Amino acid sequence: MSIANVLSIAGSDPSGGAGIQADLKTFSALGTYGMAVISGLTAQNTQGVHAIEMPSTNFIDKQLDAILSDVRVDAVKIGMLGAADVVETVAKRLHDNYSGPVVVDPVMVAKSGDALLQEDAVEALRERLLPLATIITPNLPEATALTGTPIHGADDMPRAAKELMKLGCEAVLLKGGHLKGDQSPDFLLTSTAEKWLHSQRFTTRHTHGTGCTLSSAIAAHLGQGLSIIDAVTASKKYIARAIQYAEQLSVGNGIGPVHHFHAAWKTPAT
Repeated sequence: MSIANVLSIAGSDPSGGAGIQADLKTFSALGTYGMAVISGLTAQNTQGVHAIEMPSTNFIDKQLDAILSDVRVDAVKIGMLGAADVVETVAKRLHDNYSGPVVVDPVMVAKSGDALLQEDAVEALRERLLPLATIITPNLPEATALTGTPIHGADDMPRAAKELMKLGCEAVLLKGGHLKGDQSPDFLLTSTAEKWLHSQRFTTRHTHGTGCTLSSAIAAHLGQGLSIIDAVTASKKYIARAIQYAEQLSVGNGIGPVHHFHAAWKTPAT
């Protein structure tokens, strides 16, 4: 079997910890061939987002057409889209020219707290993009924005996931990283199963790009032919290790990146 080709449609992070840079690292670490359509440009580092510029929708569409007209795409991951017209452009192109797995990470706010999605784009995300998704991977604030209903704790997560499923996606991975406690609980809902996935919560400042990395890992595993449940389970293990070993990196003075290549790079003796 040939290596899976996985496409990221996302924003660029010049510091390399999130966005398409994190996606491409994840694709490579998991043995797939990564491609990227740049849907937004940011000037950011580990301490925050300083500026955002958006390519024209015409140029974004031309990037998509260039890939989809030439390369077999086995899975698509969608991250930061920024504006309603970009959501519309991406949704139309995928609807018309692609039929494989789609992982949507509804990026709304950066780890630093900076907004990455305009308010008018939320409705376009709900109506145009989520119905195309194989799985969506919102955190609790993103799920609240999409459903309009606050999530106060883990007990609310199954209900919220069911509300999100009504938006048309095939599956929901609702991430509980914003909750307190020594475990990080995620809730997976598909049309046939419900599953809690727990992992140890690591005390570290190096969590930049965790959402991008997890959703990209799911896309890579789906592109390799895994089921939704198996892809999510494997990806949850991958991101946990990437966070666990992030201290081996020393990038920036703020919220540092996770270690995408923790399994491949030699680690210091302990």
